[in-house]
Amino acid sequence: MKYLLLLTFLFYSVIGTAQGPTKGPQQNVVITSKKNKTEVRSQENGALLVNVSKKDVRKFKADGLVRYRSFGAKGDGKTDDIDALAATHAFANQHGLAVKSDEGATYYISGKNRTAVIQTNTDFGTAAFVIDDTNVQDRNSPVFLVSSSLQPFKLTGITSLKRNQDKINVPLPGTCLVSVTDAIVKRYIRFGPNQNDGAAQTDIFIVDKNGKVDMDAPVIWDFNQITDITALPLDETPLNISGGRFTTIANQAESKYTYYSRGITIKRSNVLVNGLEHRVTGEGDHGAPYGGFLNISDCAYVTVQNSILTGHKTYQTIGAAGVSVSMGTYDISLGRALNVSFVNCSQTNNIQDNKYWGIMGSNYCKNLLLDRCTFSRFDAHMGVANATIRNSTLGHQGINAIGSGTFTVENSTIYGSSLINLRSDYGSTWQGEVFIRNCIFVPAGGKPISANLISGSNSGQHDFGYTSYMPERITIDSLHIDDSNHPANYQGPAIFANFNPAMTDNSYQEKFPYVRTKEVILRRVTTASGKPLRISNNPFMFKEVKVKTD
Repeated sequence: MKYLLLLTFLFYSVIGTAQGPTKGPQQNVVITSKKNKTEVRSQENGALLVNVSKKDVRKFKADGLVRYRSFGAKGDGKTDDIDALAATHAFANQHGLAVKSDEGATYYISGKNRTAVIQTNTDFGTAAFVIDDTNVQDRNSPVFLVSSSLQPFKLTGITSLKRNQDKINVPLPGTCLVSVTDAIVKRYIRFGPNQNDGAAQTDIFIVDKNGKVDMDAPVIWDFNQITDITALPLDETPLNISGGRFTTIANQAESKYTYYSRGITIKRSNVLVNGLEHRVTGEGDHGAPYGGFLNISDCAYVTVQNSILTGHKTYQTIGAAGVSVSMGTYDISLGRALNVSFVNCSQTNNIQDNKYWGIMGSNYCKNLLLDRCTFSRFDAHMGVANATIRNSTLGHQGINAIGSGTFTVENSTIYGSSLINLRSDYGSTWQGEVFIRNCIFVPAGGKPISANLISGSNSGQHDFGYTSYMPERITIDSLHIDDSNHPANYQGPAIFANFNPAMTDNSYQEKFPYVRTKEVILRRVTTASGKPLRISNNPFMFKEVKVKTD
């Protein structure tokens, strides 16, 4: 009961009342309703003052929606409309009204530090939105933030958790997204040019009002101590965002790791994005990378469908190890998000053009799905628990992942250097199973290379903050390998790349043992070259792997 009362108080303290002034979350917006006309004014301190006449309040409520033009948006592609957009959504949020853009409008959005917070259904329609990143006040401030009106709260009485624990002993007001951290334990201690000291152990999972954990997205770590644990109630009502033709005028900043996140950030659960388009213009010979036009984090049950996105040009910088590195830059970023799906989505760039970085990156996610997508890459940096790629085509950066659970690739065509690359910078670890069904693998997009199905690297000498595993079992059912264009000394495709060239006999000692695959099951595997599938260029390392064929 005390959590329910707390939640109710927080809800009304954020939403306010229809009659009095209100200041929305992260908006810095104050709304009043006086007799004079509807107008929007920006103060020197950044606050946005929005007055809506009583007549307009009645009209907007009767219509059930508001439009940007009603709050002063010009839509001429020249006038900065960000204040009007933010004001529109702030009023809509206060009164529970939908927002609809003006057909044929082009909204210019400057680099001003202003975020429009979306908490109601929004139809961007066929309107255009031009986001100018050439002079930005705060590169980390999104243009739109899709947020919940519900507020997170700290959980007390939980001092530890166990991997796969199915219940927590605490009452909740309803189904919640629980995030937990142990800042003392470090995981994902990165190896290579972008090396680092790791990140605090963290996890995110769904719990119902009785404390029962959703085992489709289980707890993946043991938490012997907890330094922070927070619950965020899940929104039960779906929020729909549709349409919109967005164009980013790319930044011209120095090429270093100063990520720009000027797009749409989603921090609300139960959201559908449908029919969105994003393009990029103005990229030159240098620029800072992007952290994602669509940035989905700290939420669950988000679907993006029928949408078109754009890969960003790859720039170079000096990494943590003092050598030149290509900077990852993304149009899609996922972090601490569960049950996120991309359905019938594609990108404007050629997925085989390596001038553009892979379109997607993710961290700390569970249950990711690509279905009927054409992307240059699927990627899970700091782990994914369960992922499915089906009916899709992946380009030059292919599939890159580490994590746990079940990884399924089916009815898809992969053009990467390998069918699945287990990221070596995080130990090439997958603690679970891999299923590959009815797929076509075109190694390196048809370039003459020696093909490997599963690639990665682990010397056994680096502490990643966890034991590294290869998939315990790999099942391949109906795979065609188009290795028709291959080097002269080609011996045929290998199941495994040479994960550790130094390990050629029993004299090699791993300081941090790498747990190898136990079993590979092969059914209906064919090659264009006619050469049979081999175990590896390093047969010693994989001598204990059982390979079964039907």
